[in-house]
Amino acid sequence: MRRTILLLLASACTLATASAAPVQQGPANRPDQVPAFAGQTRADEVRSGVAFKVETIASGLEYPWGLDFLPDGRAIVTEKPGRMRIIAANGTLLPPIVGVPKVSYQGQGGLLDVLVIPGSNPLRICYTYASVRGTNGDTGTTARCATGNPAAGNNLKLSYGRTVWQQNPSYGGSHNHFGGRIVLAPDGKLFITNGERSDVPIRERAQDLAYGMGKIVRVNQDGSAPTDNPFYRGSNSLTSKIWSYGHRNPQGAAINPTTGQLWTIEHGPRGGDELNAPKAGKNYGWPVITYGEDYNGSPINGDITQQAGMEQPVYYWDPVIAPSGIAWYTGDLFPRWQGNLFISDLGQQSITRLEISGERVTGEERFAMGHRIRDVAQAPDGSIWALTDEANGLVLRISPQ
Repeated sequence: MRRTILLLLASACTLATASAAPVQQGPANRPDQVPAFAGQTRADEVRSGVAFKVETIASGLEYPWGLDFLPDGRAIVTEKPGRMRIIAANGTLLPPIVGVPKVSYQGQGGLLDVLVIPGSNPLRICYTYASVRGTNGDTGTTARCATGNPAAGNNLKLSYGRTVWQQNPSYGGSHNHFGGRIVLAPDGKLFITNGERSDVPIRERAQDLAYGMGKIVRVNQDGSAPTDNPFYRGSNSLTSKIWSYGHRNPQGAAINPTTGQLWTIEHGPRGGDELNAPKAGKNYGWPVITYGEDYNGSPINGDITQQAGMEQPVYYWDPVIAPSGIAWYTGDLFPRWQGNLFISDLGQQSITRLEISGERVTGEERFAMGHRIRDVAQAPDGSIWALTDEANGLVLRISPQ
């Protein structure tokens, strides 16, 4: 039975109000850094006054990471150790789906995101993971698309898997910053986010178009490069698949349903989480420019936050929220939230709601969840689902009170 675990906010009829106090609490890590434009950080709190309940749909998942929905409305969830599972209508977890390849489950690596291609027949399921390369411990972000075939017990099995992206070269250092989100664009292309693998000096490759680190790539569903990509040099060229570069660890991506524009969110250094709307061929700066500081408190590259030829984030957080998944809300269950961007927060154990006009954040609201939230998604019925980043991970459903 679904169990209500949390009730937040006041009456649903309360009018939205804005206060002068920012949502973020505590001092900034780099208080001397000046935003590039007004409203780029510490937006005013906007209280929507929407009453909702949070129910536990399923439990017992081991570090769930990605979430999507099948054509029949059931949810499909990934677990970092390398399992993909369907949640039945009554909340039961079905046995792991057969056909998922071996993943590199260590550090921040493992089985990551999952994407169900809508309208596909036979059913197409794409997913990302940290893959083992060779025998010396090298790893890299990989994306595959496979056919989801019916299996016993109303389950699925994956077959005819095809690799559509590999982050090259592979790397054998820290098992951090894989990125790993995969989304479908309105034109049928796939966007895949890639972290820069964290270490110094490897993170410098985020600026080099010959490497897959620190890039957002755009590929056809067969893995080839679209000819209208900004650095196209041939269908199988790594550089041809790059959409934007200079990213640190973008773990969230979603398509704005109104404009069709890609939006991403990435873990920055201490005091430098970013929200971006990446454009074709643009350089988003890391590690040449950034807000925030290194984890040891030292400035990064002389504390430079702006430079000609490098893009500014739409918004940044200092102190950070440690963001992961993002989702635009378009449902009818919460009319007050339509057009808002929802963010799963690991560090703040919350879900953040942003009000956005064009490419500017105009207000921020944060809902305490009491768990590290790894992903957030809108369900077919307009409810909001979330995954907790825990050894006994939960699937939560947010619906009107």
